[in-house]
Amino acid sequence: MINLLIYGGVAIVVLCILFISLTSIVTGKSVDHVVAEIKSHIVYNLIGAEGVMDDMLLRKRNKIEPVIKSGKIVVITGGTRGIGYEVIKLLMQCDMQVIMGCRKVPEGEKVGTHIRADGVSTGELKVFALDTSNNASVREFAAIVTQNCPHINYLINNAGIMFAPYKESPDGYESQFATNYLGHFLLTHLLLPLLKRGGTAEEHARIVNVSSCVYTYGKYNFQDINNKKQYVSFDAYATSKLAQVHFTTYLNRLLLADGINVQVHAVHPGVVNTDLFENSFVKQYAEWFMKLMFKTAIEGAYPIVYATISPKLEGDGGTYISNCRIQELSSSVRNPQREEKLFNFTKDILNIQDFGKDV
Repeated sequence: MINLLIYGGVAIVVLCILFISLTSIVTGKSVDHVVAEIKSHIVYNLIGAEGVMDDMLLRKRNKIEPVIKSGKIVVITGGTRGIGYEVIKLLMQCDMQVIMGCRKVPEGEKVGTHIRADGVSTGELKVFALDTSNNASVREFAAIVTQNCPHINYLINNAGIMFAPYKESPDGYESQFATNYLGHFLLTHLLLPLLKRGGTAEEHARIVNVSSCVYTYGKYNFQDINNKKQYVSFDAYATSKLAQVHFTTYLNRLLLADGINVQVHAVHPGVVNTDLFENSFVKQYAEWFMKLMFKTAIEGAYPIVYATISPKLEGDGGTYISNCRIQELSSSVRNPQREEKLFNFTKDILNIQDFGKDV
């Protein structure tokens, strides 16, 4: 029996080595690169399984109480489908004025038509062009919002891509880092003056950054932020979501220290069955599992709306929300020095001198 186990173990090791070697030859990637990709697949499956279990156990707590917010103005990036669509629908049910920024304005306008067809008669939706991966587009969108709004009460940084193949943004940055983080950092900077006008001591304005539970696997390479030499799409996605978490906690501390009535939250919507999984292994080979075990889009929208309007969170910014509750951040990522380094690094590459002021 012992010999059988030994031989079996050796056979597994040999097969793994052969698989890695053949993959390296076929793809033209180094062995280290192939090993890094395999490691990422394994880690993501483990984190994803834990996330699915958490969603299932806390499903009854993942709900929101309707809050009428007539006259409030909310800006959201993305939202033509999936979670974002459901978020916008819920916000309009709260009688808010929703301003959506999306790549294809006609698709965004269809959202309003569909929501009205679903019987929602309250709220208002305005749609303007926005590509968060393009700094020029972000600036144009922010200028339009500023021209149309004397203030805003909520900013939801929702737009994102996941597991994308290597591609650089028009400004030269890896697409996931640019779309998910850099564009939202710049947009927040440009709209912060409006948020300051929208917040009061009794009811803070709010910034909601849509992150993910995979933030725990993110890591920065400040010398090569694109990681072009050994790009792993899973790693890049995790890094963009870690950046959103660090941006949340650091910015909230700055605002609190300055006595500004704006609070910031990071949100994990859950493991949700949406088109974001288009490039994932589970989507290609086990779509039935997604339909059976993952959250629906509306269930993924609840935590985002909760972070945006729940009175239970008033004055409690800098927090990470999952399943409509505050969840403790992983101790492995709580690092004020690293948060500050990322914040200053981002300001430098976006040429921002005084965040939220020099606009």
